[in-house]
Amino acid sequence: MKLFLHAHATHPDWHFALALAASQIEAQRQLPDHVHEPTLGWVYLTDHYAAHAEALLAALQARWPGVAWVGAVGVGIAGNGVEYFNEPALSLMLSDLPAHQFKVFSGAAPLGSFNAASAQVHADPQTADLSELVHEMSQRTRSGYLFGGLASSRTRTLHIANGVFQGGLSGVAFLGDSHQDTGMLSRVTQGSQPIAKARTITEAEHNLVLSLDGEPALDCLLRDLKIDDVNHRDAMPRLRQTLVGLVDAADHVGAVARPGQFGSDTRVRHLIGLDPARRGVAIADHVEVGMSLSFCTRDLDAARRDLVRICTEIRDALEPESLPLETALALQGSDADRAPHPAKRMAGAVYVSCVGRGGPHFGTPSAELALIRHALGDVPLVGFFAAGEIARHHVYGYTGVLTVFTAPAAAAP
Repeated sequence: MKLFLHAHATHPDWHFALALAASQIEAQRQLPDHVHEPTLGWVYLTDHYAAHAEALLAALQARWPGVAWVGAVGVGIAGNGVEYFNEPALSLMLSDLPAHQFKVFSGAAPLGSFNAASAQVHADPQTADLSELVHEMSQRTRSGYLFGGLASSRTRTLHIANGVFQGGLSGVAFLGDSHQDTGMLSRVTQGSQPIAKARTITEAEHNLVLSLDGEPALDCLLRDLKIDDVNHRDAMPRLRQTLVGLVDAADHVGAVARPGQFGSDTRVRHLIGLDPARRGVAIADHVEVGMSLSFCTRDLDAARRDLVRICTEIRDALEPESLPLETALALQGSDADRAPHPAKRMAGAVYVSCVGRGGPHFGTPSAELALIRHALGDVPLVGFFAAGEIARHHVYGYTGVLTVFTAPAAAAP
């Protein structure tokens, strides 16, 4: 598999942004180790271009005939080592995946009988019963693995799948014997850290947690925060910063998380209210008895460490243990280590991060994407900042979902 083509550009006029990106892509097409005949493309655009999404998609289809397109609108978008927030921009990536190995789907073009192993999904966050739709979609794949995110916009909340859609979900399904066999490797990175031990929900109604491990839920929360009284002057600022990490009962049985950190099955949700009379806490999700719950806060250092961790895991999984001397020498040095190289087996990547992680959250603009580039290497990458991140059969929050498309391992001599 050759390196994917990728480009990003910003300009007040989308025509000029597309022209700038297209010139980068056409230059890459001339390189021997890059894609020459693309079949599947990704397009992410900031909401400044949302009003022109249909025209922009038509221009993409005219410029690269025969290429299938998927993507979404975001308040921020990502390229290799860079993010664009609050400015007009687009990010493109084109692959040469065999046409019979994928199928673009939407409400207008259902998946049908395509025997998908996994799928990338984009969705409108205003869609009714979205969590159920995502879960149902995961059940239509043989691995149960989805990745993607919810479009985010201050104007039109759109997703793209050979057409422009508002409402529902769309995406691209991949064929293979398993998620790994489709040539992908995916990881979830968390942005929050638990402040105390996980507990099991022992009584709940809808989104109200009444007891944890048999104790009143509000009492557990106040004890974890070291607050004596909910009416104390320091209580409300602390409570506003507190989030909740949930793990389904079926997921946390036998699950192993790193000490002091959340595992990849944890979904972070907002704490939205207290019920002092019933000693309960209300959260922004439906809860059930048997779920695991941890109170948590957002933590920048933990987010950085976990992002580096998933990049390192992906590199370790893909880079061969032994290389010919010539190849090993080519990969030495800081600049060479970040450059694309066939031995790394990474053809391209899609990164979906939470809107709450972008911009200044990692310290400086583009810091999150720069960290990925430093840890993973100079891999073709596109993505966006979502109103919710999709991985497996869940919709997450405050996470990042990194998916790398991989080339087969070189045959032994």
